Amino acid sequence: MSSPAPVRLAKSVSSWSERSLAAVWHPCSQMQWHPDLPLVSIKRAEGPWLFGHDGARYFDAIGSWWVCLLGHRHPAVVQALREQLGELDHVMLAGLTHEPVVELSERLSQKTGNVLGHAFYGSDGASAVEIAIKMSAHAWQHRGHAKKQSFVCLAGGYHGETLGALGVTDLAGFRQPYEGLLHPAYVVPNADARQALPGEDARAVAQRQAQHLEALLERCADRIAAIVTEPLVQCAGGMIFYDPEYLRQVRALCDRYCVHWIADEIAVGCGRTGTFFACEQAGVWPDFLCLSKGISGGVLPLSIVLSRDELYRLFLDESVSKAFLHSHSFSGNALACRAALAVLDVLDHDRVLATNRLRAIRLSARLQPIFEHARVRHFRQLGMIWAWDVADAPADFSRRVYRVALRHQLLLRPIGNTVYLMPPYLLSDADIDTLGDSVVALMREVLR
Repeated sequence: MSSPAPVRLAKSVSSWSERSLAAVWHPCSQMQWHPDLPLVSIKRAEGPWLFGHDGARYFDAIGSWWVCLLGHRHPAVVQALREQLGELDHVMLAGLTHEPVVELSERLSQKTGNVLGHAFYGSDGASAVEIAIKMSAHAWQHRGHAKKQSFVCLAGGYHGETLGALGVTDLAGFRQPYEGLLHPAYVVPNADARQALPGEDARAVAQRQAQHLEALLERCADRIAAIVTEPLVQCAGGMIFYDPEYLRQVRALCDRYCVHWIADEIAVGCGRTGTFFACEQAGVWPDFLCLSKGISGGVLPLSIVLSRDELYRLFLDESVSKAFLHSHSFSGNALACRAALAVLDVLDHDRVLATNRLRAIRLSARLQPIFEHARVRHFRQLGMIWAWDVADAPADFSRRVYRVALRHQLLLRPIGNTVYLMPPYLLSDADIDTLGDSVVALMREVLR
């Protein structure tokens, strides 16, 4: 058989952006909007900055979808990967193990006070949620409660786009085309602090909204395996902030009605809300905790499900039929685990989360003019997350902000009428001032 003819690019396809539009189906994008909506070709990155092939630079104010905790190409992470490549790149985790995966599992468990004692590995956030969902339903089977196969999610919640994760996602734009393929979840009202009634604070909202979950569990707990929540901030739903009291209520109700709690800390974990795990701020731990995104510093795909030991032990038996047979070819990849260990080292040794409190104060002060604008509503901040809503925003608001932001050397992707910042942690005072001043200038332009 003769070899296929080599693919030749049309002469009109010259730039990297044009070649990408001709060959790449980009995620979470309406491709018809390109090339009118700029597709930016990035050549390199360093710290909080992205550098285009055209010589322009952009402040990565959203951490490239919330994954670049320490900034791009952090020297400690780069060095750790170089060293790991000199020893082991990858080996399957079925029947084998290696140092990075053992050390990472131990260190993450220690950060929960060893409440969550075992770690299962996947590749991305959606797969972590899938794993936790399967573990929960399977665990109830082992306990003789095979009817517990349904799940609960919060209004406006997002947990990924594979079918199981999409089943516990309450965002119509992602769900609607695939409704016929999904196992629908029960949806209960969230505890969005913006819903406060006169005289209420965020804690009171949480207590009031938890009553909806209690009513559901009272009726249907015999069919419900678990509730899935994003602790403290529902990110893709529009940066919905809520009080830690809601998590305390969730934990108490799950214990009372024999339901598991799955905490999706994929976006909010690894210090993003100010503590390493967002659940720490409520003083309670879930049955399963999902991590991804920032855990590897945005360098390699990695996701983890931490579970309680008593649930892990339910799967121990002489029969393989009782084992948890979920698998992933790159589960516990040595390079990704070593990158995650380097991230943990930087966070611990450099006291990053403590210093982030000072960074947050400085950036919030720099953003004060936005808070004072007549069309801005609900300016909010937690840890290294900032968000605000814009009143009377046009239908194309997010696209317009994205386009104008590029002119201000910023990478931003608003969610509807909500503008947010989730920048890398390791920002100098000069970086913070540059970011704050650029965002203020951007908002003045789009709101005039």
